Amino acid sequence: MNQIRLQGLNAHVRRLMIVMSLSLLLNNGAARAQSQPAVVREIRDEALRKNNSGGRPLPLAGHWNAGDYPDGFDPDYQMTMIERGHHLLPWFGQPSPDSVPGNPPQSRYFERAFKRAAALKLPISFLSTQWERLLTDDPAFFNLPADENPNVINFIGQPQRMVSPFGPVASWREVGRKWITSPMLSRLEEWYPEPPRVLFVSNNEHPKPEWGQIEMDLHFVKLYGTGRDREFLRQTVSEGWIERYRAMQVAMVDGMKQKAWKANSVLIGYNAFGVPFFGRSANWPGYSLTVPGRVDANPLMWDGGSPSYYVWETDDSTDYTVYSPQIEAMNYVFMQQDAWQANPDFWFEFSVWDGRSPGAPKDKAKIYASRGQTFTPERYGGFVQFGMWLLRPRVVREFRPGNDTKANSEAYFLPIVAAVDRVYANQVLKSFWRSGTLVPNRAHQHPYQSNIPTAYQKVDRWFLLETSLDPPRPWTQSTALPVFSLALVQGKKPARQWLLYAHSPLAARKGVAITLPDYGVIKIDVNVGGSFYLVNEKGNKVKMI
Repeated sequence: MNQIRLQGLNAHVRRLMIVMSLSLLLNNGAARAQSQPAVVREIRDEALRKNNSGGRPLPLAGHWNAGDYPDGFDPDYQMTMIERGHHLLPWFGQPSPDSVPGNPPQSRYFERAFKRAAALKLPISFLSTQWERLLTDDPAFFNLPADENPNVINFIGQPQRMVSPFGPVASWREVGRKWITSPMLSRLEEWYPEPPRVLFVSNNEHPKPEWGQIEMDLHFVKLYGTGRDREFLRQTVSEGWIERYRAMQVAMVDGMKQKAWKANSVLIGYNAFGVPFFGRSANWPGYSLTVPGRVDANPLMWDGGSPSYYVWETDDSTDYTVYSPQIEAMNYVFMQQDAWQANPDFWFEFSVWDGRSPGAPKDKAKIYASRGQTFTPERYGGFVQFGMWLLRPRVVREFRPGNDTKANSEAYFLPIVAAVDRVYANQVLKSFWRSGTLVPNRAHQHPYQSNIPTAYQKVDRWFLLETSLDPPRPWTQSTALPVFSLALVQGKKPARQWLLYAHSPLAARKGVAITLPDYGVIKIDVNVGGSFYLVNEKGNKVKMI
């Protein structure tokens, strides 16, 4: 994706004013000397907190841009933000297998920030391309004989540029060792021998065959023949991926030199989670590994996942229609429970993006402008917060391309940082994040109802509250929704409390009537950037947070 170009001096001035305003908001009180130790301790505590230990871990902010290019979101920028009192989990680009410490740019990139993180005993994370890509890109693997080749093999014995879930496992182990024993990464272990937590985050987008294509792979055919039913294909492909991804990750951990790295590393995959389009159309299972008793194989393949909460530049989704990340991500709620049942320590974070992609046919900034709308950082913040309170992820990881700059995109990252910091700063928000229960709206079904497996037909998948501004039903995917709202509840009747969150993407709204299930109708004002209200059953009081 290309860098967004600011149009005209007025737009440039407005953007600078937004950055300055958000920076002032974020820096409020940050100069106090006692704030830095507190934020460091909070970052460390929440990164180490277990999923089932006294409530949900509080969120941390992260990014996919690791500052590989000038003016990116580099480690020095991150450390400065933490020292100002913001809750970031530091991220670095993972060194490639052949990277060496003697390379001056490599050393400059890491040394100061990495040693500062070590001095503060901060958790750290590494962002990487997909580790298994070496199986296809490296001739040492791609040119192996068919029986020894880890890639899909066609019927005339030629390797294809996609990995196979049935190729030899030994190559996956070798690739894992290559990544983790790079000279530069070994040096980083020496600089910081006892990190409390190390996340390794894979981009996880290397080409792989869908289960419906697997009979084109000679590895599979030699094992199982052809003509197998769909359930068998999904099951065996799932088990094949579980074995190979786990083998690669075990080899990575085994190759680490320091005991703390071995004990404290968590390996995470982008989109290593169930599909958000669950139920959107009848053919959704063709792109999923759902099998009886298990909605998704990823919790058995990975230590954690970072599913997308994206407005894509390749489809018609927006942040204000039924076809939106807010609606699709409601499918993730029951999938979280399935994931934690299969893997109680599964690290759930999510990746967010607004779809701004200059030059793309469906660049959202261009589409919104064509409809007379502006996509502001405030609007983005309201959108992101809805996903945060719906899913309560451990990290909110923003996506921007590697060559993007702070000058271009920091104005959009700062609302995410503010949304994360807000949870720590407000005791009501902190309490509901820890232990609130998401309120389902059982008056309606999720709009995605195609081909739902029997086991999931009664799970709660609809959490959007009804408002006085809702359009008439039935809704289509293009139906515009003026207000998105949800609630979490604590306590027992007749002394319950609800935290209500609502955002209005296109304009602030006054006097919106929202129906809170099992309570009644309340009237609130809703901002573009999001509004919080505390509702007390005892006394029927409503208070803005």
